[in-house]
Amino acid sequence: MTATDTRIEAVPTNVITGFLGVGKTSAILHLLKSKPDNERWAVLVNEFGEIGVDGSLFEGQHNEAGNVFIREVPGGCMCCAAGLPMQIALNQLLSLAKPDRLLIEPTGLGHPIEVLEVLTAEYYFNVLAIQKIITLVDARNLADTRYTDHATFNQQIAIADIIVGNKQDLYLPEDKAQLETYAKSKALSEVDVIFTEHGQLPISALEGSTGARVGSHQHHHHSNKSAEQVSLADAPLPESGYLKAVNQGEGFNSIGWRFDASKTFDRQALFLFLSGVFAERLKAVFITEIGVFGYNLTSDALTEVELDDCVESRIEIIASEISDQWEEQLLACIVAGGQ
Repeated sequence: MTATDTRIEAVPTNVITGFLGVGKTSAILHLLKSKPDNERWAVLVNEFGEIGVDGSLFEGQHNEAGNVFIREVPGGCMCCAAGLPMQIALNQLLSLAKPDRLLIEPTGLGHPIEVLEVLTAEYYFNVLAIQKIITLVDARNLADTRYTDHATFNQQIAIADIIVGNKQDLYLPEDKAQLETYAKSKALSEVDVIFTEHGQLPISALEGSTGARVGSHQHHHHSNKSAEQVSLADAPLPESGYLKAVNQGEGFNSIGWRFDASKTFDRQALFLFLSGVFAERLKAVFITEIGVFGYNLTSDALTEVELDDCVESRIEIIASEISDQWEEQLLACIVAGGQ
């Protein structure tokens, strides 16, 4: 397929799913590095939080000049509201990119079966060719009932063609065997279980048809948003120069902020603040006095990567409990004259 083709047919499509902090974004970034130079790839990324940070993280390392096209659907599971937010973003992305491959990353708290139902609906029957569904798992979490008792965690495993035990460098000796046993009881009979670290998946893992079947699952999840409602990820910023948004569901809370590009952050103060946040997940992009940086906090570590650029500073935190002090601490990281 080339950029001049008017028809979009049988685009190889992979769903890459997994729970919070398991390394989905890192895996996709690694796959994008392996993309053939002559191919156009599209990435549709979904976030639980209202602000939307992943798009900026991707675009700070890959862009349309490199034949990588990004769209994001923030604000909870993108299959909600009859799939309209997802379909609108997906249709725009396909029209723009005319891709040779499409990667879809649902939020870690999303519903992959319902997402797959949208992708396999009659509207996309000739447009998309669903290939391997990849689920990343941190095998250490199998000892925690917050995961093993969570319906979404088990749904992600049940729908997978390939289960990736990511972060294997941090495992105890018994963790691999425990994941393989769990997969036998919860996953497709023909599922492959592989292990990796830092999301370093081979591009060959994407190839081949999925064995997942949809059609019998009843969609019980809903959203109170309408398709016409302006996303807070795109809304104009108020005169204060920043905007806060919250969301909750699936046993978790999210809080996020967007900051006007004129607000410059002190990198050292910012890193100290981010290091002290206690949360299940944190992602951010910030314009600092010495450049643009992306941040990623999981239960294992806070990482920082330099980015080429970003439109504005954004942060999203997912936690069991939200702190009232985070906003004040964030505002204190803005350098004098950057307010």
